[in-house]
Amino acid sequence: MDLHHHHHHHEMAATAGKTLIVGIVLNLLFVVIEAVVGLAYNSLGLLSDAGHNLGDVFGLILAFLAFKLAQVAPNRRYTYGYRKSTILVSLANAIILLVAVGAIVLESVRKLQTPEPIDGAAISWTAGAGIVVNGLTAWMLMSGRKNDLNMKGAFLHMVADTLVSVGVLLSGIIITFTGFTIIDPIIGLVIAVVILFSTWSLLADSLRLSMDGVPRNVDMDAVAKALAADADVLGVHHLHVWAMSTTENALTAHIVVSDLGCMEELKHRIKERLAHEDIAHATLEFETGNACHEKDCECHGHEHCHKDAAR
Repeated sequence: MDLHHHHHHHEMAATAGKTLIVGIVLNLLFVVIEAVVGLAYNSLGLLSDAGHNLGDVFGLILAFLAFKLAQVAPNRRYTYGYRKSTILVSLANAIILLVAVGAIVLESVRKLQTPEPIDGAAISWTAGAGIVVNGLTAWMLMSGRKNDLNMKGAFLHMVADTLVSVGVLLSGIIITFTGFTIIDPIIGLVIAVVILFSTWSLLADSLRLSMDGVPRNVDMDAVAKALAADADVLGVHHLHVWAMSTTENALTAHIVVSDLGCMEELKHRIKERLAHEDIAHATLEFETGNACHEKDCECHGHEHCHKDAAR
């Protein structure tokens, strides 16, 4: 089962890595084209947007580096390897997105205070290209975002950029036909609010995992039931669950049993059940029933355990 899980995880990481490489190449090409056109037409707006998109390329590169680091073998100094880097990169990407929200808000407020003439047709064509590139990258990252916080961070970067491009396209069309330039900063503020709400969960999850909190996809009640499901288990205590990376969870627990003779078979059954609760790495310590007097021991209604606990 462990070999199957490792192989499945390796395949997922390889697919995600390829997707990120394609996304990096696509967005880098778009940045180069945008910068060249901006220089050719002396457009400060296009050059600024190229700089913004370059920041997103940096976010994708960070996500890719985290995937590569997560595959580095453990060593004497880092016994888990560098898997935790995926969590740190997710946190970094959440912070970068919040900084981007702040920049959009500041620029929108500035435009509201001092409106500027805008070439609606020029920004519409640029935004259209941005929708295609960013939208395609977001679509490629979509399948991996549910089970991997690192991919979710990269996905939200691309969704944010796609939303910005959609907003710019809409404002460009409205300005072209109505001359209502004030629509540009208004749409910018709306987009900033949308990005803020979508980024908040990424920030909260990244902070939780960086502090070894229980991952969102793990139900602690279900984990406790999986540990205590056998009749041979009298109690569970010192239960800890944390994330080794954005895709792998670990557990340690003390299991109180009536007979240590059945330990190996019991361990195998427990680990099989834990695998269904997204726990891939479990370290279990088995104790005999007389250890159940500890305060934090959950006896789960076993009569023998209650007797020991009362002594």
